Amino acid sequence: MSDYQPISEHLDDVSGAREDGHRKMDWARQHMPILADLREEFRDEQPLAGERVGMAMHVEAKTACLVELLAEGGAEVAVTGCNPLSTHDDVSAALDEHERITSYAKRGVDDEEYYAAIDAVIEFDPTVTVDDGADLIFRIHQEYPDLIETIVGGCEETTTGVHRLRAMDDDDALEYPVFAVNDTPMKRLFDNVHGTGESSLANIAMTTNLSWAGKTLVVAGYGDCGRGVAKKAAGQNADVIVTEVEPRRALEAHMEGYEVMPMAEAAEKGDVFLTTTGNRDIITREHFEKMDDGVLLANAGHFDVEVNLDDLSDLAVDTYEARDGVQTYELEDGRRLNVLAEGRLVNLASPIALGHPVEVMDQSFGVQAVGVRELVENGDEYGAGVHDLPDDLDREIAEIKLAADGVEFDDLTDEQADYMNSWQHGT
Repeated sequence: MSDYQPISEHLDDVSGAREDGHRKMDWARQHMPILADLREEFRDEQPLAGERVGMAMHVEAKTACLVELLAEGGAEVAVTGCNPLSTHDDVSAALDEHERITSYAKRGVDDEEYYAAIDAVIEFDPTVTVDDGADLIFRIHQEYPDLIETIVGGCEETTTGVHRLRAMDDDDALEYPVFAVNDTPMKRLFDNVHGTGESSLANIAMTTNLSWAGKTLVVAGYGDCGRGVAKKAAGQNADVIVTEVEPRRALEAHMEGYEVMPMAEAAEKGDVFLTTTGNRDIITREHFEKMDDGVLLANAGHFDVEVNLDDLSDLAVDTYEARDGVQTYELEDGRRLNVLAEGRLVNLASPIALGHPVEVMDQSFGVQAVGVRELVENGDEYGAGVHDLPDDLDREIAEIKLAADGVEFDDLTDEQADYMNSWQHGT
């Protein structure tokens, strides 16, 4: 049994932290019309009454609004962090004050504390899981398999987590249904492209106090996140190089005007390197050996495995903190390579990071909320494995967002709908 205590037991000034956390959450709520709309429905209809939701997420103000929404919908919620450096302790403390929420999330934990907090959430006996990176789901399957029988399903937020879950599914190791929230258009096309693109570049600039104009940025991976980073960086007058392993994505980047080359070549040209692949060992010793003095190394993938810091440590003769959130590795020849946020998610783990823009996360967390609602209401219709979220739920979130922004759009006429759904119309 885990004896890990909620965040309130770890803080010296709990009341002050709660006040700061509530202030951050109040600001986020003002800019999250989708969650505001769903909050009215959830409060009135109590779709989650009697459920216990276990969550492993980046616990900051925007996430807190989702956690609060689930509790307002009738659920008992236990939440912890999904990254050791992304929790805002004041927000975690504010959540923990809610009568139906227990927050174990705490910033700066080591591996032992990180998993002790996850175990505490699991021992809450969740009937629904909400994950960002799949650590919670994996831990349940590995250490608490007896609980699987009472879990109706889960939602997974991020690309890396969905990759892990699909691998589990392929091995017949995933034993309850999970919605791949990351793969819905309302998440993938906005959170991954605009959210990752804007927040990663903004946090690198704020952490370093350096400009993008005139820099050469090497973007590793041209999926949705890499595409967003490249587009936003080009818009700030950076030169962009893309590295890829998938030929069609490499061709797409080439056709969109970016230089495409292997990392071994890009290592000699880049001023800033940003990994977005979800895979390990994207930048290693052979690349470090070719880099110029002063380069910046950052990661926007979920886990801290894309920039191989063991290789870099082996090359370094000295390491020191050059700025808050910037660790400098000095090599024998005097070159200095600078790692941001310990190689973790640069848009969430650097000391001043605030994550994706509020409006973007309103969409993603709206999708999470209706996903949880669907599992509670219709979970028996889904077998064990990874599932796409029903398209009508994704459209529901888009319609709420358009209405909130005052944007009207057309509907198909009956004749148009018939034409599109018929195979009998020819030339």
